[in-house]
Amino acid sequence: MEKVLPAGQTAMRLAFRLAYIGTDFFGSQVQPGIRTVEGEVIAACTRLGLFADWREAGFSCSGRTDRGVHARGQVCAFSTEVPSRAVAALTHTLPRDCWCTGFAEVPDTFHPRFTTHSRTYRYYFLPHGIDLQAIAAAAPVFIGSHRFSTFARVQAGKDPVRHISNIRLVQDGLLPAIEVTAESFLWHMVRGMAAGLLAVGRGEWTRDDLASCLDGKDRPRIPPAPPEGLVLWNVDCGLSFQMIPLRGGAHRFLYQEKKLHQVLGGVLATLDR
Repeated sequence: MEKVLPAGQTAMRLAFRLAYIGTDFFGSQVQPGIRTVEGEVIAACTRLGLFADWREAGFSCSGRTDRGVHARGQVCAFSTEVPSRAVAALTHTLPRDCWCTGFAEVPDTFHPRFTTHSRTYRYYFLPHGIDLQAIAAAAPVFIGSHRFSTFARVQAGKDPVRHISNIRLVQDGLLPAIEVTAESFLWHMVRGMAAGLLAVGRGEWTRDDLASCLDGKDRPRIPPAPPEGLVLWNVDCGLSFQMIPLRGGAHRFLYQEKKLHQVLGGVLATLDR
């Protein structure tokens, strides 16, 4: 049974928390003619009759992820006249490598990109031949406000300064990961930071070498670590999401993918939390 909207209200705005495996997506942002996360979500919403035009529905996501990057806590939002149908059916209409894990009713003015307080990423890597203690000791050099030109691809006119509120080395099952939180990030910034920390872990750099890249001087940009290890872990929009049960097909697909992508081990371990 469809939820009856209050008198005079023609649409309700909903936020959904999304997870996806980025392997077969050409990034998250909608682009004509290629498969993207936003494109698949919009197509599913259209098939369900949740909206006719995604622009009129105010469809938006909290941020972009590159090709090959995964997500555990991406957030999207849109307005619909049939909110109960959206909650009940959207995750079942999405392809098997993308699913909803929660939803929330939000104000009409809610925009997941501009309402976000912070974003947290994890970069997973294989621990063989890596000094984890050296990485853990070096990671705090990033905390605070710094010029990240050496670690990111900075577009013309963009301020290269970003504020890192927290960074740490976490152990998720057998896989270590660098977890970093900030209000916003530059393009390839987390992967660049991961590359620098991995250089420390391999003994190629010292903690001081890493710190010197944040001194504001122009230096060659560090090639970013591969996208397959990166997971958009959480987006804090100040919302309390109601859980959406994970469909069986997603479970089966994920455990098949784990054999091919060890970096997803941490995502699998937290799907039901």
